[in-house]
Amino acid sequence: GYESIMINCNPETVSTDYDTSDRLYFEPLTFEDAQNIIELEKPDGVIVSLGGQTPLKLADQIDSELVLGTSPKSIDLAEDRDEWNKLCKKLRINQPAGGTATNTTDSLKIAKKVGYPVLVRPSYVLGGRAMQIAYNDIDLKNALKEIKADGSLGREGGLSKDRPVL
Repeated sequence: GYESIMINCNPETVSTDYDTSDRLYFEPLTFEDAQNIIELEKPDGVIVSLGGQTPLKLADQIDSELVLGTSPKSIDLAEDRDEWNKLCKKLRINQPAGGTATNTTDSLKIAKKVGYPVLVRPSYVLGGRAMQIAYNDIDLKNALKEIKADGSLGREGGLSKDRPVL
């Protein structure tokens, strides 16, 4: 009994979306564009957890009463690796060894401690953006260079002066 409205900014997938939603907006996934659609459509709710990293970042800006499913607070908890590790420890959930680093030297120390291969990802990224598997020190250094150079992550909130690079 609900109508679904989708916002999609990816022209490669837009051809398949016509049968998965009642209405499709082909717009950039920015707060301004999403807010314009929300004001026009007046939805009962917005699901941000099905669209990757960009919608996850929008969850904090959209009226929290509209966000259905995973709350912005829970998204932030899962993206903050230190907070996530504390939660897993409190709940006695085992997870692979890891660490958080803000520079290459510390990243190499963590990799040596936990052993290769390691999953390298920017902090505050859940949607899969810029994650890589490093099998040795050279791979790790290259992955860190790519993460630092990817300006789109910074625009989406994945990297900032206040958040770790790794």
